[in-house]
Parts: sequence; structure tokens; C-alpha cells
Amino acid sequence: MEEKNLLELAFKAADDKRAEDIVVLDMKGVSLIADYFLICHGNSDKQVQAIARELKDQAEKNEYTVKRLEGFDEARWILVDLGDVVAHVFHREERGYYNLERLWGDASIVSLQSEM
Repeated sequence: MEEKNLLELAFKAADDKRAEDIVVLDMKGVSLIADYFLICHGNSDKQVQAIARELKDQAEKNEYTVKRLEGFDEARWILVDLGDVVAHVFHREERGYYNLERLWGDASIVSLQSEM
């Protein structure tokens, strides 16, 4: 249940910074990397950084460990590794290029909007 709380916290943090098209993939049984991928994008370098910073700050505030934060300075694709949840915060232009939703097409989509 702890991972579900972390997932909801990450979703809310991204949503609070107006991340667009937030998608959550259930990676259990698909990848050993994490239980969930949260994928979203922002429209500018500053917004992408703000989303990633909010994810990091909210995780730390709620005593979750941020295992890794990569790509922050470039702000094209920031990876925020929270352990069971890995957040991928893209710049709008990069998201379509990498298309993680299609790459991990075997993963089911988790709907959190109705639960929030």
C-alpha cells in the first residue's frame, strides 16, 4: 500500500505544477525497474524543472527517498527515481520522440484521476 501512496503523491505533485497528459503505467510483471512509471510533460524548460522539483520536494517532505534525479539541467527529459515509482518528466517536444507509452505497451494504464 505504501507504493500506492507514493504514486498518488507523485501524481498530485505533477498535477499541482500543471503537468500535461499525466499517464501512469503499471510496470509490475513488465519491468524490474519499478512498479509504476509516471509519464508527463511540460511546455517549457522552466515548467519541466518545476514539475521535477515538486516531485522531489514532496517526496522528501513525506519522507520518501529520492534515489536519483537525472537530466535536470537540460530539462528535456528529467527522470525522478523514487524507488517503486519512477517519474519521467519530458519537455513537450521530447515526449513524442521517445514515446515511452508505446515502448512499454505491455504495461496497463492506471487511472488515478478518478481517485484524486
